[in-house]
Amino acid sequence: MVESIDAQLKSLRDAIDVVDARLLSLLNERARLAIDVGRIKHAVGAPVFRPEREAEVLQRAATSSLGPLSAEQVTNVFREVISACRALERPLTVAYLGPAGTFSEMAMRRQFGASVNGLPCATLDEVFRTTEAGRADLAIVPLENSSEGAVSRTLDLLLATPLEMLAEVSVPIGHNLLTKSGSMDGVNRVCAHAQALAQCTGWLNQHWPSLERQSVASNAEAARVAGEDVTAAAIAGDAAALHYNVRIVAAQIQDDTHNRTRFAVLGNRSSQRSSPSARDKTSLILSVPNKAGAVFHMLSPLAAHGVSMTRFESRPARIGTWEYYFYVDLEGHAEQANVATAITELQQACAFFKCLGSYPAEPSETR
Repeated sequence: MVESIDAQLKSLRDAIDVVDARLLSLLNERARLAIDVGRIKHAVGAPVFRPEREAEVLQRAATSSLGPLSAEQVTNVFREVISACRALERPLTVAYLGPAGTFSEMAMRRQFGASVNGLPCATLDEVFRTTEAGRADLAIVPLENSSEGAVSRTLDLLLATPLEMLAEVSVPIGHNLLTKSGSMDGVNRVCAHAQALAQCTGWLNQHWPSLERQSVASNAEAARVAGEDVTAAAIAGDAAALHYNVRIVAAQIQDDTHNRTRFAVLGNRSSQRSSPSARDKTSLILSVPNKAGAVFHMLSPLAAHGVSMTRFESRPARIGTWEYYFYVDLEGHAEQANVATAITELQQACAFFKCLGSYPAEPSETR
């Protein structure tokens, strides 16, 4: 019976070996072309990361797949091919909120693949400073969560930074309750990032209402603490549990089963600005005087020129006069005629205007 199965599989395995050899040849051919591209980019000082080009390649691969592989599976394969080839042009360093095992690191891998140098930072402020100073090529920072809203510190830092938005990526957020032993014996507190604590409030109130809740810099830091202190539990994802050798007491404890966080990729040089792609977003920060009708007047150019607004977030200006900054996402690229006209008119109506950048919109099916 075993011999019969081996005989049946041999021809299929031989065919797979032939296909693998063809794949390897094609991958190396693509790699050589990538090296040539990198040589040309280096000669003219062009950036290695071109988000609109990468989005185009991934979208074409996903929509062109006619075989048994799903669009997501094809995208995952091509993302790693792009990552490896990009590294042949020049390895990129990306700053993220660390330590290792955070959802920020997960977002970085989802956007850039495995062939990138991650630089963990202790705080969001350090992520911005490191990239602004050129110690990292790019940064990836959390913008908003589907259940808890905007990440306020990121919004505050975007106000003054010279960094520009180059891309967006969202990741599903699954939280686990973790301890060193895998039980809650002797545990008297639970540590997590403030956003994670808020995203699990209902579950904690139901199952462990008496636990002290302690906010720390990141969920990965919480997992590290739990790995060293038997009296502490942590809320963190699967990657942090593996990295810090802590065990899962309860899995998927977030209150919203569809919980996701949207991240922004930020870059330092204006030469990294994205060219228009098939589907783009433009992000702005605006402010108007605190008087009747000011916000309506500010936004009227969008309706006049047919520009859709996908996000509108307010944040106190913190100058003691009850004024606000408004964080706005628009559909379309700032170089599109109707968007450009609307932005010009909108800017004239604003007391403060900042364009954070135009970038490829993440495909809706990945959200």
